[in-house]
Formats: sequence, C-alpha cells, structure tokens
Amino acid sequence: MIKDCTILGIDPGTNLLGFGIIRVRGGKPQFVDMGVLDLRRVDNIYDKLLIIFDKVSALCELHRPDDLAIESPFYGRNAQVIFKLGRAQGAAMTAALQHGAAVYEYAPRKAKQAICGNGAASKEQVALIVEKTLGINIDPGHLDATDALAIAMCHFYEQSSPLAGKASGSSWEKFLAANPDRIK
Repeated sequence: MIKDCTILGIDPGTNLLGFGIIRVRGGKPQFVDMGVLDLRRVDNIYDKLLIIFDKVSALCELHRPDDLAIESPFYGRNAQVIFKLGRAQGAAMTAALQHGAAVYEYAPRKAKQAICGNGAASKEQVALIVEKTLGINIDPGHLDATDALAIAMCHFYEQSSPLAGKASGSSWEKFLAANPDRIK
C-alpha cells in the first residue's frame, strides 16, 4: 500500500498550465485542488516561465506535495512546441524540487491508459473517469486541470501497484538489469 502523501500533478504548457492535487490517506486518493494557469495574455516567454515557477512554488508552499507528477512533452508536427513545453516543464520541476518534492514524469498515453484503460482516450473521457473516481464535479472548461489530476492519479496507481518498479517486457534495459544472469 502507498504511504500517505500529497501528489501535485502538472499538465505543462506555456499558454495553459493545468494543475491538480490529490492527497492519499489510507491508500485512497482524495481530491484537494485543481485549476488552470492562463498565460495567453502574457507575451514574453520568459515572463511566462517566471509565472509558472512562482505558481508552482506557491502551490508547493500551500499544499506541501511529497511528489510532483508531470506530463512529459511529446513530439507533434512542430518541433518548437516540444521546446516550449520542455521549458514550462522545467520551470515547474525546478519549483517543486526546490520545495523538496520528488519528480516523476509520465507520457500522456500512459496517464490515459492508467485512467481510462485506453492510451488514446479523449480529454473528455479522462475528465469523466477522474470525476467519477474522485467523486467531484468538474467544469468542462477545466480539461487541462483534469489532465493534471489524471497525471497525479497515474502516479498514485504506479506507486500503489505491486508491480510498480518491476521489470517488464516494455523495456529491455529494465529486463536486462533485473536478469543479469540471462546475458551471455
């Protein structure tokens, strides 16, 4: 069973950054807070990064998360997008690390798989399952925040699984590290 802890989930972005916080008590996740940081009116990228750092720092000071679960950037059609996401992710990670939180990254597909059982689930499907799981009502305009809650829930599931950290067929490196006697 996972120890009692607080998990801050972040769906990074330089225009919209979603955050969601859950507290684990007695092995069960409980909703704490969620929201969206809207940076669309801020023109300067460096100002955006400072705002992200300050907001995540404030969340860490208020909720004292043990862990930060953050969505890893993925490559799409435009390479510039991954650079911008990486910068936003770095600002959030640095703030969390500075406040003593351990950092964990999860691919968007992994979080969707953990929540919905389908790595290609829509934002609306993720929101519905998160809403039902945590017993809360979610405004449809907060899909970036529900994605952040999904990242936090994914981390909770990873940490509470008896198979978490075990070697799996999905990674040769993990398999080889766990089975050095099988290497010839």
